[in-house]
Amino acid sequence: MRVSRSEDAKRREFGAFLRSRRSRLTPNDVGLSDGCRRRTPGLRREEVAHLAGVGTTWYTWLEQGRDVRPSSEVLGALADALRLDRAERQYLFQLSGRQAAEINLSPKAEVAQSLQRMLLALTDQPAYFLDRCWNVLCWNRAAEVVFGDYSRLIGDKRNSMYMLFADPDHRRMLVDWQDLAPIALGMFRAENAGHAGNPEYDRIIGTLVTCSPEFRQFWQQHEVSRYVPINKRIDHPTAGRMVFEYSSFTADDQSGVKLVVYTPLGEERTREKLEELLQRGSR
Repeated sequence: MRVSRSEDAKRREFGAFLRSRRSRLTPNDVGLSDGCRRRTPGLRREEVAHLAGVGTTWYTWLEQGRDVRPSSEVLGALADALRLDRAERQYLFQLSGRQAAEINLSPKAEVAQSLQRMLLALTDQPAYFLDRCWNVLCWNRAAEVVFGDYSRLIGDKRNSMYMLFADPDHRRMLVDWQDLAPIALGMFRAENAGHAGNPEYDRIIGTLVTCSPEFRQFWQQHEVSRYVPINKRIDHPTAGRMVFEYSSFTADDQSGVKLVVYTPLGEERTREKLEELLQRGSR
């Protein structure tokens, strides 16, 4: 079977990456005795193979960039044997074209202090950070005066999908809910393609399937959507109709958090109404 240049390059990089990680470790690092003098630094191939529970010849083929396709379980064992950190582990899986299960089960995402400062600096644009399951992690004051105080929402109630389908107050604010809901769910499904089996993800889906007939109907259609920049028309309980341009940006720090920004548009005097809300305080 003919192999593409891209696949060949990935296999060579995969092998080189394994060798580089092996060379930086000592037997003491992984709990092995260092009984004899070594010609080159680092672990031997047979030691890594032993730690990962694979054959030495087979592991050697991996380092040589041969057409060997390790399973996710083997990749996880290699990552553990080589003491890879989270970024290195993800890189190993990406080179092999597989999804790292341990990334799906990663601890709750945290928003870096620098990103939080940036968020608070967006004084005239409602904005918040979401984790991979679309839970709202932190938000600015503009988001609070438009959408309400997220700190009052506990557990799954602070999840964007839950608010969209199961929170009547939030749902009532979205003028174009019928059009927005299936698009948002399609984007959510596409972003979480590799998260099936994640307990938090599965719990949120199970909750919404049970409590929202509309979610259950849309979910069973298995539609997926790419990211779509859209305008959102909001019917605010005190300010009335407002129009925002919706945008989202994913942080590149491997945390998986995503910044969502609502830019007020000139329609319906949205900028002026937002300024008035900010001056009056939270609703």
